[in-house]
Amino acid sequence: MLKNPMQWIMIVLGSLIYSIGLNAFLISNHLAEGGFVGISVLLLYVFHLPVGATFFILNIPLLVLAWRMFGREFVLKTALGVVGVSVFSELTKAIQVPTHDQLLAALYAGVVTGIGLGLIFRTGGTTGGADIIARILRHYRGMAMGKTLFSIDVIVICVVIIVIGKQVAMYSLVALFVSSRVIDFVIEGAQNGKALTIISDKHMEIVKEVHEQLERGTTLLQATGGYTGNERQVVYCVVGREEVVRVQRIVHEVDPTAFVTISNVHEIAGEGFTFGDDPRRRRGFLRSR
Repeated sequence: MLKNPMQWIMIVLGSLIYSIGLNAFLISNHLAEGGFVGISVLLLYVFHLPVGATFFILNIPLLVLAWRMFGREFVLKTALGVVGVSVFSELTKAIQVPTHDQLLAALYAGVVTGIGLGLIFRTGGTTGGADIIARILRHYRGMAMGKTLFSIDVIVICVVIIVIGKQVAMYSLVALFVSSRVIDFVIEGAQNGKALTIISDKHMEIVKEVHEQLERGTTLLQATGGYTGNERQVVYCVVGREEVVRVQRIVHEVDPTAFVTISNVHEIAGEGFTFGDDPRRRRGFLRSR
């Protein structure tokens, strides 16, 4: 059994959302998908085979291999995702949103399927198929999973070009791209921000102004100049995206010659970010990817 019951719920919910996006926007508008679901959709178009049953049958031998190689927990999560998609893709067949604009259908398909897959991946689960193959090849051949997954998607899309046509393949690639971005958003979370590294001889003045004007915490890091060998303090500060300009303005007013770098951070957690918006509690920490 999974250690956290919420993981079951997230995988099932993700499978449902993904299946709705698959039927409502992809299949109803005759678009394609990548991976094993893409193969199942192609078989639906050509031979009228049910997507759910085909997807489940294709995954059976892979689940057996995964059980032997990767252990019980991974297989349980994967099997739940496979069964979820197989069942819900049949139960949601009646949800159809046909449109004359295939680009619009591709965009909506990417968003909805991306949300569903993101919820599944966030728990550490998968929908089997290409992911299992990628893990097996990494185990035996040392191949990067990303390259394997991309190669499988390319193969499926090439078959789409032959069977259905170039236009459908191009719209399907749009859906795949949007889906990948939404997956990243769901996994990383909406609490994104910016990290600023500030090198200045007037570091204490900058710290004081950031504390007073933005009520954000800062960290002073000890650094040594690579060329001069001089030691100095570096200011490290994490703020929301909307506050970056205000920090830049403060730095420029205090020390126009200051050196500033800005980088993206994901999954910011801590006081001032996820524990409410009380200014007195804004001393956050983060996880950077």
